[in-house]
Order: sequence, then structure tokens, then C-alpha cells
Amino acid sequence: MRTYDEAVRTHLLQAVRRICCAECDASGAPRPPEFTTLSSYPMTDNDREATARVAAAFHAQFGEDAREGKPMSASEDFSVFGRTWGVPYVFWFVGGTDPSAYARAQAEGALNTLPGNHSPRFAPVLEPTLKAGLQAMLSAAAAWLCVAADTPRNVAP
Repeated sequence: MRTYDEAVRTHLLQAVRRICCAECDASGAPRPPEFTTLSSYPMTDNDREATARVAAAFHAQFGEDAREGKPMSASEDFSVFGRTWGVPYVFWFVGGTDPSAYARAQAEGALNTLPGNHSPRFAPVLEPTLKAGLQAMLSAAAAWLCVAADTPRNVAP
């Protein structure tokens, strides 16, 4: 289950247990249901200040190609690191879809049909994806490492 709020997630998980137990009781099951958690990760909640700093670096590096997306319910173990170490973290995505395929899907109102990273049809275009990913990493790092500067520095292509 993916949610945007830990309290909502807790409520949903409790509701699933409650409903399953009630169904077992109602059907006269000989014993209560067994629940097994296969995996669980905390919600990824980017630090606002760190996100603003990284976003500024991305806008400086990529211009209009740097886009701020809507909140997503990414289920990643990524946030475990920041939470464990008590440090701010920022999770971002680098687009990898062929630009012509993206433009075609956008024109057709079918962006949701493009394969994502968990799809067996996902095949990012190596160029410019690899270059953009590297530039994103370097830009984000420079935003933190270039502490003497008031604004993020561009990373040379």
C-alpha cells in the first residue's frame, strides 16, 4: 500500500486486518487469518529545504528541461538511509523515454501507457539519459559541496 501520509497508511493497514478478521468471523472460519508482511518501507518524504536547493541546481543545469513533478507514492528503501543517519534527503527521477515516443504519447493523451521502470518493456534511451543522469548527480552534489557560492554552479556538459 502506498500513501502520502504515515497516519493514512497505518489506518489502511489496520482496516485491512479488521476487515479480514471480520470476514473470517462472519464465514465461520476455524481460525483467524494469518498476516505476513513481505516488505515494508517508510514513506519517502523529501526534505523541503534540500529539495529547493537541489531543484535550483537542476534548473541552473537543465533550464526548462528541469521539471518539478507532482507528489508520487514511490515505495523505495531510499528514505531508510536518510532516516537512519538523520540527514535530509531528496529523491528525484531522470527521464529516459525516447523524446519522440514521449511527444507522441503526450499528443495522444496517453502518457500513462509509456512503460515505467518496473515494466518489462522499459528501455531507456542511453543517450541522453546517461548523460542527464550524471549531470543531475553532479549538479546536486555541487549544490552541497560548493558552500562558498550563494547559487548552485552549472556542471560542464
